[in-house]
Amino acid sequence: MIRKRRRPLTALEIVRYIVLIPILAFFLAPIVWLFVTPFSSRPSLSISLGKPTLSNFVRVFQNKIALLAFRNSLIIAVGTVVLVTVAALLAAYVLSRKKFKGRDILLYVLILFSSVVTGVAAMVPLFMMNLKLGLIDKHLGVILTMSGGLLPTSVFILKDFIDSISITYEEAALVDGSTPLQVMFRIFLPLSSRGVIVIAMLTFVNAWSNFLVPFILLRSTTLYPISIAIYTFFTEIGVPDIGMISAYSLMYTLPVIVVYLIIEKRFGFSFYGGLKA
Repeated sequence: MIRKRRRPLTALEIVRYIVLIPILAFFLAPIVWLFVTPFSSRPSLSISLGKPTLSNFVRVFQNKIALLAFRNSLIIAVGTVVLVTVAALLAAYVLSRKKFKGRDILLYVLILFSSVVTGVAAMVPLFMMNLKLGLIDKHLGVILTMSGGLLPTSVFILKDFIDSISITYEEAALVDGSTPLQVMFRIFLPLSSRGVIVIAMLTFVNAWSNFLVPFILLRSTTLYPISIAIYTFFTEIGVPDIGMISAYSLMYTLPVIVVYLIIEKRFGFSFYGGLKA
């Protein structure tokens, strides 16, 4: 077997590698730091291996605020997912199958609100609204506020899935005596399950990682989600505790990774390839 000799690199290719390798290292360094520092006995802002240890994780589990924050993040994320998914399914079904006056205007308003609600510019009126409703320092206020921001985009995504479903399924079910609500949950929900999974996952990731909304609406440390609780990790002399922060950051990313892997295996969803047939 004759091996083909590899041609030498051209000057342009050498320059390309010289430029790309530092850029690649720049973007990979934070990821390497995230997976190395939590297990290091000498945690620092630089990548330092040190002696492998689990002491940073032990200190996290001994921290009451850290454990409560996991529960709080789960409450906020799951509550937002349920509310957004159900509301988006109902709204998408109506916008896809029902023709009524002002529907196009409503779609335009949804586009507008998808980029405005929960943005920095909307924080003051949202805070005042939650204050008047008595929802300050309550998880419900955070869930409702984030749901309002995520709902428009979710409606658009789910509407596209429902638009692709043949209307003959609906007509056959109605002839058999099903109500519109039964048609939606028995016909459209199973057929658009991939779309529901997409918006549920996107909503979960956004709610799990959101910092601004809970930071503004929550006051009690016992109600803080992880995104805020991580800012409370300081040593006795007021220096950020890099060991706890790195360990907590790694734990913070795991639920999103696990959810993604489960969904990718079950439904064939992937960030790089969309939905597989």
